[in-house]
Parts: sequence; structure tokens; C-alpha cells
Amino acid sequence: MAAIEESGGGHGKGDGKVRAKKMSTRVDMTPMVDLGFLLITFFMLATTMSKPTSMTLAVPDKTDEEDQEKTEPLKASKVLTLFMGANDEVYYLDGVAADDDKAEASLKTTRYGFDLRSVIFASAKRINAANPKDEKGNEPFVVVIKPTAVSTYKNMVDVLDEMAITKSKRYALVETLTDAEKKLLGDKVEVKN
Repeated sequence: MAAIEESGGGHGKGDGKVRAKKMSTRVDMTPMVDLGFLLITFFMLATTMSKPTSMTLAVPDKTDEEDQEKTEPLKASKVLTLFMGANDEVYYLDGVAADDDKAEASLKTTRYGFDLRSVIFASAKRINAANPKDEKGNEPFVVVIKPTAVSTYKNMVDVLDEMAITKSKRYALVETLTDAEKKLLGDKVEVKN
């Protein structure tokens, strides 16, 4: 609390004149410091600390070579292949292999967001309706994601977001394009200098 201390007076040396008492003010800062610490404590407890945002990515367990030999290759009819191109375009093959005769006519283009989501849902519906689940209860629908030299990191994140939104459980990220895929896509995915 603020207090006023009185000092001095008419005592001591002097010529006997009565002087006015000098008043000095001294402010006690203890309550102000207490209030400051209370406010700091309140705001530390009342605010939420920002949590870093990250994407969860399911990675399969490491398997033995024997287990890998037992797995059969995927049939192209059960696969939706996504090729990430430039300018936020996605080229896709639905149920057709790149080296198939029908591949060039089947190659289609879409955009990220709702358009890509519609393609994924339609393909999953078609493939899952035509094929039964396997012995482990997995649906036969698989998405193969292939980034190209002209795609960006944002494109990769957008495709992985679509996998989460559509609840696609089986998808693979493949780094390289085959020769048949490079021929099929042609100059659509080549870096232009």
C-alpha cells in the first residue's frame, strides 16, 4: 500500500523557528509485483500453447523377404494411378495399366480438391463393387500415387489429404515413372527450361 512517511521537524539545531514538516512519499511496489505475477500466471494457464501440425502417415511394418515373395502383384483393374502434374493438374488412369493399348484413351485430367475426391470415390465404388474383400478383410481398391518432376510438395500434401478425407486405406507412393508411363504422359510432366 502507499504510505506517507513524515520526516523532519522542529527539533535539533536551529534558531528556534518552527519549520513546516517535510512530507516524502514512498510507494510500496509489493502489491503491484504480486498483481503482475498473478496476471502472468493467469495468461499462461488460460492460453493454449500452439501444437505443431503434422500429417500422420501410415507406414507398413518391415516384412521378411519370404512374406514379400508370397504377395501377388496387383491387378491393374483394381488400381487408380495418380500422376501429379504441373499447374495443380492430376492425370489419372482408372483400372488401366500404362502399357495397355487402352491407356492413351483412358488417361484423364482433373484438379485437386473436390474434383479429385470425386474421381477417388467413383473409382473406389466401381472397384469395390466388382471385387470381394481379401482374406484379411481389406478392400481391393488401391491408389498408386506418382509425383513427377513438375509437381510440387504442396501437390503431394494435397493428394495425401485426399487419401485421408476419402478414407482410402490402401495407397502407395511410388517415386519413379516407368518407361511406359513416361511415354504415355509425354511432355505433360517434363520440366521445361
